[in-house]
Amino acid sequence: MRLYELYPSAGDLALHAGDRPDPVPGVGEVLIEIHAAALNYRDLVVARNDYRTDMKRLVPMSDGAGTIVGLGPGATRFPIGARVSPAFYPDWREGPITAQKRAKNLGGTVDGVLSQLFVANEETIVAIPDHMSFEEAATLPCAALTAWNALADSYKLSVGETVLLQGSGGVSVFALQFAKAMGAEVIHLTSSIEKAARLRHLGADHIINYRETADWDSEVTRITNGRGVDVVVEVGGTGTLQRSIRAARVGGTIVTVGFLDAGNDFDPRPMIPRAIRLLGMTVGSVEMFQAMNRALALHKIRPIVARTFEFDEAQEAYASLARSDHTGKLVIRL
Repeated sequence: MRLYELYPSAGDLALHAGDRPDPVPGVGEVLIEIHAAALNYRDLVVARNDYRTDMKRLVPMSDGAGTIVGLGPGATRFPIGARVSPAFYPDWREGPITAQKRAKNLGGTVDGVLSQLFVANEETIVAIPDHMSFEEAATLPCAALTAWNALADSYKLSVGETVLLQGSGGVSVFALQFAKAMGAEVIHLTSSIEKAARLRHLGADHIINYRETADWDSEVTRITNGRGVDVVVEVGGTGTLQRSIRAARVGGTIVTVGFLDAGNDFDPRPMIPRAIRLLGMTVGSVEMFQAMNRALALHKIRPIVARTFEFDEAQEAYASLARSDHTGKLVIRL
């Protein structure tokens, strides 16, 4: 089977085309033919070796979708031909996250999905929504589930609440789609007129261009008549976190899901008298993945795929992700 490998310890962002024997599913496992794989910012972090691993070889990328083409002994949950995606954390089936459950993660600590064939335990895969293409469904395991966990599990968003979102990456766009499906009001930060138009088309109620309005937290306060938002999905890190704190209402919540601009200037003192909760979270469990897919199917929500690359263009796809000039997701077709 054809695949790509990273040499993580090199930290050079280079993909290396390779070939391995076709894998054989073991007891309780299935063999998946991967049709599409979607990129996340995390894939750049892994390729740059920002996690400081000494791993020598790794098949990258956590997010993929495909068709079951083989069953190992005792595998009975899915038939041949079923359309599925493997879970980001294969050992996090249900319940709260633990160190043991998060130790194994696709495209990070174990091989990911940028290969023609992939073997997974049948308990760690989920059926993808019927209304989605493989390219759309490939975006679900990390970005979509992170957004779902942030709003539906970690926070438990209610109808009529106000959400603040940041940027036009995969998690933020999915969070916009989920928030509107849940009946929330959305204030969305972006950096350009073009991206603002796309976000408004997806349902954003208020758009703030953070390049034109540096003190966007004050604008959020104005939009909410001095109250602040109920919840912020924070994807930036310390560069935006202080303003997110000021934009949240008294008793509000900030769910942190990323670190695009990590640093050391976080000051927690403004949070204390206003009783603001700061929640850290990571992707989600198989059980959450199943619940999210039911919601996606019910509301017929379609992921926003900004561009699809062919398998031989995988390196170009990584370069496009690094430029961050897209709204939605970048997908590689296998």
